[in-house]
Amino acid sequence: MKVKIGDLTKIKTGKLDANASSEDGQYPFFTCSKEPLKISTYSYDCECVLVAGNGDLNVKYYNGKFDAYQRTYIIENNSDGKLYMPYLYLFMEEYVEELRRQAIGGVIKYIKLGNLTDAMIELPSVEEQRNIVKILFKAKQILEQREIELEKLDELIKARFVEMFGNPDVNEKNWNVYKMEQLCEVGSSKRIYQNDQSLTGIPFLRISDLVNRMDTGSKDCDLFIPEELFEKFKKQGLVPARGDILLTARGTLGRCYIIQDDDEFYFQDGMITWLSKFDEKITPLYISYLFEMPEFRKQIDSLQAGSTVAYLSISMTKELNVMVPPLELQNQFAAFVAQTDKSKFDIHKFLYCTSNNTQSIIKPRPNTKESGKTRGGKLYADEF
Repeated sequence: MKVKIGDLTKIKTGKLDANASSEDGQYPFFTCSKEPLKISTYSYDCECVLVAGNGDLNVKYYNGKFDAYQRTYIIENNSDGKLYMPYLYLFMEEYVEELRRQAIGGVIKYIKLGNLTDAMIELPSVEEQRNIVKILFKAKQILEQREIELEKLDELIKARFVEMFGNPDVNEKNWNVYKMEQLCEVGSSKRIYQNDQSLTGIPFLRISDLVNRMDTGSKDCDLFIPEELFEKFKKQGLVPARGDILLTARGTLGRCYIIQDDDEFYFQDGMITWLSKFDEKITPLYISYLFEMPEFRKQIDSLQAGSTVAYLSISMTKELNVMVPPLELQNQFAAFVAQTDKSKFDIHKFLYCTSNNTQSIIKPRPNTKESGKTRGGKLYADEF
């Protein structure tokens, strides 16, 4: 049986400005950010689900004394014992994707009260709700542990990089150093104007699409270019080939994506830099991990001095100093990465299958897109 959330709950918003927080406060102060601030007084003492009304639209659960920002929705139980609040929290964690699609506004998106009250939730018996929560809470703990394992594997690769090649900032092993433009061709794509974009065809990746592909493996895209235009660019050598690197040039700088065999897309000029035609003394994999090292990124930070917008231009990229260890050593590192990636693949596969299985237990309506990663939101309680 599906029921409107508005028929089971009472919903209000906080009353305070965001600057009402106090660093030495003893109570949580919930705003639209993912992490709560602190405050010295409280206005509420209840069990509730909190939904950020603008910005990120994240979801939290809390039971106790707290206060809230005026754009934070506070959802309390009003169901005469029909609703188990942690069950609502887990539902809202999934439904927040739909809320993000419904959000309106210009620079800062926001939702209205009706977006919450009209949401439909499957309502089994309270006993079934409790059982579902126990299953999902245990699954979330397992997923979080697996994600920690992924982070540790990433840290292991970086530690191995330093062990083999040394500190890129110091270059204590005295490897030869070259400018990036001496090691590869640094450029970008041909500009795609709005009248060249379409709703079908070959995916056209903006920087956000590229980052999403790196973070989640998702190939979702809502912009395309005609196939005939793509084929024209391909014949002109304007399409990245296997092993080329796409480098994020705005926002979060220096994220690297290495083109795979099955990749077929075009990309946004000015926001993404294209590294290709690598010299035989350097490998794309080595370059991609070099960009992940904090010591190497100091160069990028120094180029940004005095700039209000994080931007890594093509000319800046060409001037980056790159230490180049022997190719044999780079290949040994690549073999280590490949072995570690096997373990990461197994964990990703587990995350994807487990996430899909748990989502199917409490699937919101309408259906949300699935990604293989656990979702945002946070539980501010020791246990249910």
